[in-house]
Amino acid sequence: MNSDKHISVVIPNYNNASTIGKCLQAAFSSTYNNFEVIVVDDNSNDDSVDVIKKFPCRLIEFREHRGASCARNTGALNSKGDFIFFTDSDCLLNIDTLSIINETLSITESDVIIGGTYTKMPYDEGFFNLFQSLFVNYSETKKADTPDYLAAHAMVINTLIFRKYNGFPEEFLPIIEDIEFTHRLRREGCKLVVNPQIQVRHIFNFSFSRSLRNAVRKSMYWTMYSIGNRDLLNDSGSASTELKVNVISAFSSLLLLTIWMLSARSSFLYTIPVIFILNLFVSRGLVKTFHETGGIIFAGLASIYYTLFYSLAVGAGTLAGMLKYFSGHRLTQTLKTGTKAQRGKGTQ
Repeated sequence: MNSDKHISVVIPNYNNASTIGKCLQAAFSSTYNNFEVIVVDDNSNDDSVDVIKKFPCRLIEFREHRGASCARNTGALNSKGDFIFFTDSDCLLNIDTLSIINETLSITESDVIIGGTYTKMPYDEGFFNLFQSLFVNYSETKKADTPDYLAAHAMVINTLIFRKYNGFPEEFLPIIEDIEFTHRLRREGCKLVVNPQIQVRHIFNFSFSRSLRNAVRKSMYWTMYSIGNRDLLNDSGSASTELKVNVISAFSSLLLLTIWMLSARSSFLYTIPVIFILNLFVSRGLVKTFHETGGIIFAGLASIYYTLFYSLAVGAGTLAGMLKYFSGHRLTQTLKTGTKAQRGKGTQ
């Protein structure tokens, strides 16, 4: 008797012609056999559709741009599998990703939502790509048994449960729809777990500026959501306690440096190395990950980038999110009403 679960791989796509082909090639190179692939193209205006049509997947095309959440929900509604595996069009499954999912499902209750993560080594070479992949991998797997949320780049869920709870919010803040969805599932009594072996390779194509812009944007929306959800201080995935301490340390050091320049009192300057050392101690797990994967030189450079540049970008995004939230920005109203509206509608 075949015990392999029928898995529907659902992939939203918008103007990712440069990566969707690699994504689908990786999916169809899987050693697992009992699966289908559904790609929902969100009205791309590049060559995405032409690329997608080269693969034996089911393609659903939107006639207007509707967003990633709507694309995921539509793909899930049209799926035939017992379980859905959500990933992104710039993520590449390993050849054994679906097999590991099947093995995990065989020993897991059906109401458990399972998350995966990025591989430590990204698809593309480069300092900033490796930094981001390691940072996300560490952050998402640190509390595998009790994660705060699961990310949609690698999420496994029973199809019936997904449809029962109406899927991802379609009128909501960008980027963090998966956080709202899995928080909602947990409130409804579902258990969240992460299997660190369920992995996808992300295509980042990050430069220094793109890495910092990504940090600003994500932290801005995360802050708006977290204030509304009253969990701003929670140790939550990539918004970890370590990162929050890191941001506070960076801004404290910047303040002390400014005071020293104005007062010329060296006691303020001497405090900065102490803050830096204490900050590295708090983030020692991440620093260890940097070292184990990239070696001592990478670990040193990554630690400097993390504690200085990245933290300031996250802090800037946090301040921008606070300003937008408390100034009554229209996205704040979306935040306040999005979950309530989502509970009242189905994924139709």
